[in-house]
Amino acid sequence: MHPSNIVLLEFHPERDELCYGKELRDGLSVALRMGSSLWLANDESVSIERLTVCEVDSTGRSSFTRDHRQYALHDYLDLPVPAHGATEDDINEADIEGLACDGKYLWLAGSHSLRRKQPKDGDGVRKAHKRLASVSLDANRYLLARIPVCRDGDGYTLEKESTRKGKLRTAAMLRGDHQGNELTALLRQDEHLGPFLSIPGKDNGFDIEGLAVAGKHLLLGLRGPVLRGWALVVEVALVEDEQPGRLRLAPVDDDGCLYRKHFLDLGGLGIRDLCVHGKDILVLAGPTMDLDGPVTLFRWRGATQPGKECVVAADQLERVLELPFGHGVDHPEGIALFAVDKDGRDTLLVVHDSASPSRQIGDSTLVADVFTLPRRERPLASKPAK
Repeated sequence: MHPSNIVLLEFHPERDELCYGKELRDGLSVALRMGSSLWLANDESVSIERLTVCEVDSTGRSSFTRDHRQYALHDYLDLPVPAHGATEDDINEADIEGLACDGKYLWLAGSHSLRRKQPKDGDGVRKAHKRLASVSLDANRYLLARIPVCRDGDGYTLEKESTRKGKLRTAAMLRGDHQGNELTALLRQDEHLGPFLSIPGKDNGFDIEGLAVAGKHLLLGLRGPVLRGWALVVEVALVEDEQPGRLRLAPVDDDGCLYRKHFLDLGGLGIRDLCVHGKDILVLAGPTMDLDGPVTLFRWRGATQPGKECVVAADQLERVLELPFGHGVDHPEGIALFAVDKDGRDTLLVVHDSASPSRQIGDSTLVADVFTLPRRERPLASKPAK
């Protein structure tokens, strides 16, 4: 399916350069629109980007042409690896793969994944073998955090601390250390997920790439592992810890369980992003391995109120869109509800990893796609797990 419109994402040229010569616009991993603010992140950065919607014409074509503001995560959160002094062996990227908002906080999720080195052009056999045997743990990737959001004109900004209606809200992250966090420690004992915590993300290992708010809980969509064709969503609840700036896991049910698992039959695909749409969740599905496609958008009905663990068969998911993808470039990676068109239909913004040269304009502008969502089909009930 071809996009119905495009959006021009205009970054500030002085903030578009990342470490190791990569540009910010080359690899957008996530998107979230709140009012006139569009929040974005690059998976090799340690910051969140805000662009402001400044033009929307009658066709729905829009430009983000002012107020690119960069929010360094180290200004809000006590990340394990410091902002300065990172080397190739001490990467400080947070690998942000999930953004969501509950009206009070912007929630962020890092990939929580291990990284395997990639052979480079010109490597001999011995060096290529060595690179492919090298697996690293990047401590900042184990990030599950919140930052208070505040109104800023028609949009929003972030604050480390904010008082609203007499209640103090503070930035905080799930407690952990350089080896992981409370969630990964718990999942290492899980019968489905435990074996995959020691496998790199692009090898079908554990890899968070979607985040959505479901009432007072969070849903974490996993790119991997995919088990016999079934993708997973992990449901958690976080509350403030006694230590300032830290959160801890809380029970998600009356039995005291600290997480739930939901299995979705996405036909062998993993989850690349999650987006709340009313009571439903739109699931961006793509390959768990390092492949180009296919990429499909599904609707998981009633997912913002799961209630109990569920197993959702393929015929219970609405297949919404088949998204285009490139060969080695233009991999759909992040989705966000964008606007309502003249016919009253919602539209969806899609941003891409490995953006192709054809999407790049000038020094710091990127073309993103907008798709019109079809009318919703009749609802189907998901099956609770036995």
